[in-house]
Amino acid sequence: MNKEQAIEILSKNQATLAALNHAVSILYIDGETIAPPGSAQKRAVTLGELSRMAYDLVTDREAVAALEYLYGVREELDPVTRRNVSELWRDLDDTRKIPKEEAAEYSMLLAEASAVWHEAKVKSDYALFAPWLEKVFDGAKRRAAYLDPTRDPYDVTMDQFERGLTSEKCDAFFAELRGRIAPLIAKVGDAEQVDDSPILALYSIEEQRKISDFAMDFLGLDRRYCVLGETEHPFMANVDKHDVRIHTHYYAENFLWSLYSVVHEGGHALYELHVGDELTGTSLAGGCSMSIHESQSRFFENYIGRSRAFTDRFYDFLLDAYPSRIGIVSKDEFYRMVNKAEPSLIRTEADELTYSMHVMIRYDLERRIFDGSLCVADLPREWNRLYGEYLGIDVPDDRRGVLQDSHWSNANIGYFPSYALGSAYGAQYLAEMKKEFDPFAAAASGDLSPVRNWLEKKIWRHGRMMDPTDLFRSVCGEFRPSVYADYLEEKFTALYNL
Repeated sequence: MNKEQAIEILSKNQATLAALNHAVSILYIDGETIAPPGSAQKRAVTLGELSRMAYDLVTDREAVAALEYLYGVREELDPVTRRNVSELWRDLDDTRKIPKEEAAEYSMLLAEASAVWHEAKVKSDYALFAPWLEKVFDGAKRRAAYLDPTRDPYDVTMDQFERGLTSEKCDAFFAELRGRIAPLIAKVGDAEQVDDSPILALYSIEEQRKISDFAMDFLGLDRRYCVLGETEHPFMANVDKHDVRIHTHYYAENFLWSLYSVVHEGGHALYELHVGDELTGTSLAGGCSMSIHESQSRFFENYIGRSRAFTDRFYDFLLDAYPSRIGIVSKDEFYRMVNKAEPSLIRTEADELTYSMHVMIRYDLERRIFDGSLCVADLPREWNRLYGEYLGIDVPDDRRGVLQDSHWSNANIGYFPSYALGSAYGAQYLAEMKKEFDPFAAAASGDLSPVRNWLEKKIWRHGRMMDPTDLFRSVCGEFRPSVYADYLEEKFTALYNL
């Protein structure tokens, strides 16, 4: 076998694996959106079979031989092929550690658990979901033990979403963040609060769909490759670079919730749509990590989407489209309403200031389930207690409490810290952008191309060519959580005249 032969063998193997992953993505999207509830069991069986097929492809003897050969001569390869080979080698090592049948059964479990979660949330019935969640957490713990029995299993689990992230790093980050944010939340709580009730229910769900179109156009999403759907829990799914799906949920009582879900998921979509073409067909064709991914969605949602530049432009759109409605408040009042900060129940609808407290609660609960100090049956009680401790609010039911997020039903355990890290990264992106151009002037003009071009050059086009820490450092230098805390203090001190 020579280098060219090995590359050809590996390329064919990856192409087949990509086709399987394409089918898995479509099934996942279908299950989360329009599939009838009774279809979950059959879909689970199909996903189990696809999991077995993918396992066989990754561990195929000829493909492994080609990968071993290329790994041995990796210093002779071009940068993209070298990084692809290194990532595939890591994936092969992880795949071999987990028994094929157990991997397939876990895929089946997650398909069924997701369907049960949907039903349980609608019914606000945690007891219905609890037995499934117990199995999901048990499976995640076993997977961590297979991957690296020498490390803290929760660290192993977080590493699957954010390479190099540990509980020690999270603890330090959250301690610094909470030390700065908690006093600020208290000050805002003592200040005079804006009344946003006059605007929240102004727009019907059909009108909100038109507002979503405005948001997608503002972001610059190419409708040839990106579509918007509806679901219980908003999400983005990247089938591939030319097929990216974002999903929102509409609420008659608050049109801002769906708007900012679209902007958030649209940030994810922009990332996937702008990964470098040269990475297509490799393991590098996608977002670098979940913290880097969430830094894109949170950047557009908050740093751009909750800026005065955006809210003024959005106000003008509403005034033009529905002239008899939004005119009841001024632009200044609208900006303050959009940025209203107060403790709330739902993470995806939380304001920019209190958002990370929601993440800290989930991080605390996951760690304790992994170390055995908390059992799944007691999750609602602890969830409710922590919401009282961290945010000072009572949780009225499971639907608005422990069942609100879809993540655990999909085994996205160890994912939540990425939201807070991504939020913090955005403050440093903003500081770096301002050295080259005014991102708010771009937002005010309605032409975000300077922002998109900067992010594409610095982050998007690189896909998984770098580990997340290295990618972030190449853009902003060392990570400094204090920049994020400074940003929040400056913004909300001005908003609330503190």
